[in-house]
Amino acid sequence: MEKFVSFEKMSKKEQKKINSAQRRDWNGINPVTRVTQENKKAYKRNPKHRNSLFAE
Repeated sequence: MEKFVSFEKMSKKEQKKINSAQRRDWNGINPVTRVTQENKKAYKRNPKHRNSLFAE
């Protein structure tokens, strides 16, 4: 039988194992690179009316 050790007193390697097991799994999908079509339309770097910035 394994001895109980509190989380704070565990080694960093053991803490990392527990933390990674508790995280959700993305099933091979990288969440950083996921962009929906709605998000592509939400933010555009170019102004809608380019000439309105230089109106005199």
